Amino acid sequence: MKKCIPLPLLILILFLTACQGEEPPTEVSEAFMTSAVGTMVASFFETQTAVSTPPAPTPTPPPTLPPLSTPTLAAMPLLPTPTPTPFYFSPTPGTITPTGTFFTATVDPASLAFGCNNLAFIRDVTVPSGTVMQPRETFTKTWKVQNIGTCDWAFNYILVHVGGDKLDGETSRLQKKVPVWSWAEVSVAMGAPAKPGTYTSSWRLSDGKNLFGATLSVTIIVKEPTPAPTATLSPTPAPTSTPTPTPTPTTPPPTDTPTPTPTPTETPT
Repeated sequence: MKKCIPLPLLILILFLTACQGEEPPTEVSEAFMTSAVGTMVASFFETQTAVSTPPAPTPTPPPTLPPLSTPTLAAMPLLPTPTPTPFYFSPTPGTITPTGTFFTATVDPASLAFGCNNLAFIRDVTVPSGTVMQPRETFTKTWKVQNIGTCDWAFNYILVHVGGDKLDGETSRLQKKVPVWSWAEVSVAMGAPAKPGTYTSSWRLSDGKNLFGATLSVTIIVKEPTPAPTATLSPTPAPTSTPTPTPTPTTPPPTDTPTPTPTPTETPT
């Protein structure tokens, strides 16, 4: 907004400018002039403030909202309660179902430690559980294990049978040093029984005095022996005798009969 100098102030400024060449006013005149100028300046700024001050806005009352209606829930029809249908499973005839005890990994391997020794099962290397075998079939079971104790395994550590069928297995020595946190393979030579069925054998590692670590197991299924095919002998036909031809006698060639030579007769003279 452009500001304008009021006319009285302009006249006062011109009057003071014209009086610069006259004698200086007295102290009373100076005081009077100073007071007059202050009054006019104050009046000027009050007038400018009154002009530039915008009017206060009139507050607008908030709109009145209609009251909310209470929703009414419609009655929902109740669904019928489903009746459970029993389901029965019957195995396919002719299939072999293992009935032996399958061992699982221990949840807390630390509870299987004895002193500084402990063992964790990693996986089956040979003969996984449920392998079907012939009666009296020999095999070597191998497990991969890990030393999770705080001391190394020595050469004289042994695998000891602790449960199930022994399967002709014998105590097996480790025969190697296994450092802490290292993996190793341990094995036992076994043989399948002669009678068909499901067999489980369980073993644990020992330091010679105490057992420690996870249980190592194997489960096999011995099936009925397959009968050997019987050779069917077909009757061999009797050889047919071939008659021997009888030689036919041949007629001897005719013998030449010597013809007599006539003897000349002497004629007497």
